[in-house]
Amino acid sequence: MKTYLVTGAAGFIGANFIKYLLNRKYKNEDIKVIILDALTYAGNLGTIKNDIDNKRCVFVKGDIRDRELADKLFAENDIDYLVNFAAESHVDRSIEDPQLFLSVNILGTQNLLDAARRAWVTGKDENGYPTWKAGKRYHQVSTDEVYGSLGTEGFFTETTPLCPHSPYSASKTSADMFVMAYRDTYHMPITITRCSNNYGPYHFPEKLIPLIINNILEGKQLPVYGEGLNVRDWLYVEDHCKAIDMVVREGREGEVYNVGGHNEMTNIDIVKLTIKTIHDMMANDKQLRKVLKKQQNDANGDIDISWINNDLITHVADRLGHDKRYAIDPTKIKNELGWYPETKFADGIKKTIQWYLDNREWWETIISGEYQNYYEKMYSNC
Repeated sequence: MKTYLVTGAAGFIGANFIKYLLNRKYKNEDIKVIILDALTYAGNLGTIKNDIDNKRCVFVKGDIRDRELADKLFAENDIDYLVNFAAESHVDRSIEDPQLFLSVNILGTQNLLDAARRAWVTGKDENGYPTWKAGKRYHQVSTDEVYGSLGTEGFFTETTPLCPHSPYSASKTSADMFVMAYRDTYHMPITITRCSNNYGPYHFPEKLIPLIINNILEGKQLPVYGEGLNVRDWLYVEDHCKAIDMVVREGREGEVYNVGGHNEMTNIDIVKLTIKTIHDMMANDKQLRKVLKKQQNDANGDIDISWINNDLITHVADRLGHDKRYAIDPTKIKNELGWYPETKFADGIKKTIQWYLDNREWWETIISGEYQNYYEKMYSNC
């Protein structure tokens, strides 16, 4: 049986990852997933409540900076793979409180590395380097933002120099450097993946795509930074999860793998496409209109959707230090592991919108802030 310690799995990508492991990839196999999450603002225990059965999937509330807790988890479990998603992750929040990002993203990563090192080292080789238990792997989930910003041409490769521009990306860069330092200094079995922008189910509503979807459903304006000409490469979250597990299980030790979606679009085009997709879906299926907060009838007596158009867009002051363009070259992971992004954006955005339409209770709970009380409700008597 393989045992995963997955940090930050109550967040967006982490939650999708453990669902992929438990319900898709290893549905009929004997694995164990231990979730460590501090349940900060973007951690929602309700997202993974149906996955936690205290057999195949166990939840532990805690901070990745807690040395005693990290050592306890390794002492009580034969952990094969540590997959670190846990991080403060929103650029805007990092601009407001950069020290928090430094503390969690850098010191937290280093604490996990040390806990794994204490648990997995078996001795020293003839050159004085640590020897390691077989089959172990520390995996760091990183971001393309560590590379900085591109011009109108070119792509980020694994050899692109690191050049972060925000406190968030600087903290993630520093964490990556610590992971590589543990590889060089201790010969630790590590891998890193750096992904482009993810989208899909369970995305926290402050992010661009869920923000646009939810604002349309609520009948609100759609804020776009500056002129909306910043370019991002969009990756459907389940495609990303597949890539991570392939790297964890099959990737070469000490290597970085870029994971991109081949879906480059400007932010303004993303917003316009999301508007059009929602409008078209509701034009084809009038029952979907019932979820709209704005309930006005058109001339035919149906719920009106004519207002779902580009007039909803409102341009706001641009983000400080806003990177112009990100674009990932995933050739390495394709050639070495056979991974490729299976989901085209036009298909992925439809699936994402449909998920939000079908799971209104989830995102309304997030917006209300009630999700933050879920842990206390579930575990107050423990």
